[in-house]
Amino acid sequence: SCAVAMQERRRHAARRMNMKLVGTLLALLGVMVFPLRGADEAAPAGGATEQPAQAKSAVQIELLGLLEKIGDKAKNGQPLNETTLAEELAEFDRLLDAHKDEKTDDVAQVLVMKAGLYLEVLGDLDKAAALFRRLKEELPASSQAREADNILKAIAIQREALRIQEGLKPGVPFPDFDAKDIEGNPLSIGRLKGTVVLVDFWATWCPGCVEELPHQVALYKKYKARGLEIIGVNMDRERATLDEGLKQHGITWPQYFDGKFWNTALAEKYGITQLPFNLLIDGDGRIVGKNLHGAQLDAALVSLLGP
Repeated sequence: SCAVAMQERRRHAARRMNMKLVGTLLALLGVMVFPLRGADEAAPAGGATEQPAQAKSAVQIELLGLLEKIGDKAKNGQPLNETTLAEELAEFDRLLDAHKDEKTDDVAQVLVMKAGLYLEVLGDLDKAAALFRRLKEELPASSQAREADNILKAIAIQREALRIQEGLKPGVPFPDFDAKDIEGNPLSIGRLKGTVVLVDFWATWCPGCVEELPHQVALYKKYKARGLEIIGVNMDRERATLDEGLKQHGITWPQYFDGKFWNTALAEKYGITQLPFNLLIDGDGRIVGKNLHGAQLDAALVSLLGP
């Protein structure tokens, strides 16, 4: 039934989200774990004299334990938010307070890890930025502080992208673009008035994008004559890679490409920070839906163009 299918999709989405969180936490943890454990576990090569392993500092040991606790919560399927992580967030503060007089990279790493948690897992850009500014102020001589300005710039870009995305709501007019496709033909939504348009941001290096291509090809064949157009905004670096992907997957709809990867002009215009991403636009140029995939996209097209 539709209800069962919806529940199954939600379960899959939850599993994908938990895996994303686990991956993020493992990446954060890896910043500390791999160098530290590598020193302990490295075996002497070629009969060389074994060097004594560098001992972990008290700060490193406590931080690793704290990150592993957070990682365990993610792997066990717990939702991660400020409520469920209240104890761990307080532990970051306790650790920082206990070592506030130590101006070392180890202490700086505690701030970086807490900031990374807000940035990558909890999605609070303001709190992440405040922690990176604190890093610059309190531990300016640390190696981590040298990257703080670049990270703050990246956070500002992310904040602007979110602002743009918030404006792309169903029912509002689509803020049009005026570009050319890879064949040199004019490309815009305004030129397609009366046509339902799916603007699809994708790349051949994006597994989720490639996974959806057969479905998109089938929809294009079904609805093209009834008034559907797809515009691909490709975010590959090389034109040859795009051309190979188009041929391999049988894609015939127009493509925008400038080879600028995440700095693709249309991706920046619409605040694209993750793939796959799409916008469905009706014949009057209004946004119908955002990030519609699978059955959701099917249902939206049926409502606009019929079964």
